[in-house]
Amino acid sequence: MLAQQRSPPQLILSCDLLNDTCSLQNEDELTRYERLLRRAKTEDLSEVSGIGCLYQSGVDRFGRPVVVFVGKWFPFRHINLDKALLYLIYLLDPLVKGDYVIAYFHTLTSSPNHPSFAWLREVYNVLPYKYKKNLKAFYIIHPTFWTKMVTWWFTTFMAPAIKQKVHNLTGVEFLYSAMSPDQLEIPAFITEYDMSINGLRYFQPEAPT
Repeated sequence: MLAQQRSPPQLILSCDLLNDTCSLQNEDELTRYERLLRRAKTEDLSEVSGIGCLYQSGVDRFGRPVVVFVGKWFPFRHINLDKALLYLIYLLDPLVKGDYVIAYFHTLTSSPNHPSFAWLREVYNVLPYKYKKNLKAFYIIHPTFWTKMVTWWFTTFMAPAIKQKVHNLTGVEFLYSAMSPDQLEIPAFITEYDMSINGLRYFQPEAPT
């Protein structure tokens, strides 16, 4: 019989060191997240929560919590980004223990509302694995070239695992296949804009026959 090949000692040592390094990095990331979570539970975040750009709105047709993000109400250039991250953690940490979905409304946003690539990358790196694993759908309503470019870059280079979870929807109507209208609380300007570009057909009940 041929003698079983053995890996060189240097290779074994390199692999062990790599595994140890990865373990330490994971521990450091979890430790950082735990620190942020403790801050999120104790600090005053009213300046962010009062904006109303991020909140839970009912559940979808599978009973999963729906997190709504209103892009127009997110003043990226004028908000304390540290507190914005803390509020995100405060709101989502109890929800991401199970499956959840996000509905991002890009309706009528402008450049001051757009987060930078650097900040998006920082947020993604801070959030632990459960956020990515349990996210079952990320809906982008009223997408633009900017959102499509950002999501392509993000899901290609940063988060390929969630690429199939991203859905671009041109109208609120298409969201109703995933969640009941009475479970979705959104600002009036979104429905008004949607009616102006998509018509009234799904906002008006059908006449009895």
